[in-house]
Amino acid sequence: MNEEDRPLKRGWTTGACATAATKAACVALKAGAFPDPVEIVLPGGQNVAFALARNERGDGLAMAGIVKDAGDDPDVTHGALVMSTVRPGAAGSGLVYKAGKGVGTVTRPGLPIPPGEASINPVPRKMIAGVVAEVLGEGADVEVEISVAGGEEMALKTLNPRLGILGGISILGTTGIVIPYSCSAWIHSIHRGVDVARAMGFDHVAGSTGNTSELAVQKFHGLHEVQLIDMGDFVGGMLKYIRAHPVAKVTIAGGVAKMTKLAQGLLDLHSSRGSADLDGLAAIAVGAGADTGLEARIKDANTVAEAFIEANKAGIGIGDAVAAAAWRTAASVFDKLDIAVEILVFNREGELMGHAPFAASHSPSRPLKRR
Repeated sequence: MNEEDRPLKRGWTTGACATAATKAACVALKAGAFPDPVEIVLPGGQNVAFALARNERGDGLAMAGIVKDAGDDPDVTHGALVMSTVRPGAAGSGLVYKAGKGVGTVTRPGLPIPPGEASINPVPRKMIAGVVAEVLGEGADVEVEISVAGGEEMALKTLNPRLGILGGISILGTTGIVIPYSCSAWIHSIHRGVDVARAMGFDHVAGSTGNTSELAVQKFHGLHEVQLIDMGDFVGGMLKYIRAHPVAKVTIAGGVAKMTKLAQGLLDLHSSRGSADLDGLAAIAVGAGADTGLEARIKDANTVAEAFIEANKAGIGIGDAVAAAAWRTAASVFDKLDIAVEILVFNREGELMGHAPFAASHSPSRPLKRR
């Protein structure tokens, strides 16, 4: 089997690694020796074992560390050393979670964990509580401090700072397993971004496909950073989450190629899901007044950007027509909800190329459902 043909290797979440490290530290605290490898049960019932990368015992504490293997997923935490230090707690304190070096602390409302708490998500907390009870007994008074070597630097490559999670990464995972290229961490960040914006009282969020469009839409509306959602290619993922967690106004901002895909009905804008259809763009241009010569030049263009340039030379502003078609795709996700949708189309320089102003998603101009 060629390297390219082999099945993609799955990996382990930071939550699974933190749980295994905690179990090893608990065993050492109780029995004086670290189990290596250490075995845990994932939420789905799978038994998995982890080798220890570090372990040490001190006065009234035990620490174990596990190197995260994200498999073939391009995860910023791949190779990170996830450590758990376990100490006896004050009588009656129960299980207390602490953010060690490299693990963030929540500072804004709207996240699954309240402000002031270590950014260890609910499922990892439940997993950690399970191994503490397994080894030390139900109701044990214990402090569990999770830390990640280099986590402060890793966090700068995530949306944690914007979400108000400061000082490091989050301990995440709902299954304990990382599925390669599932982009679950990105989708998670989109969801949490919407949650934080809602919790802070904002009624308008703006999803952007990239840095240029994000800076442009922020300037266009004068938005707070919390209102900016880095949706990347996952416009459908953002819109579907907002459908279940509504805000009054949603702006979608992106480059000419991505917005052309949205105009053509694609809600996942990744290149693997399809390319922009230049014949379809030519049809949009004809609807905006293009003659047969421009129609042919757009069909023969190498890129969408080139097609936009040709249209602009001919005095045909296809940007607004693309934005209007993209609006219909986006608004259809909200069905009859009273959510106002806006589309902004920018070029690589951040210049506005097309605009579909805010209109209610239940407007009669929205497209019919396809069957």
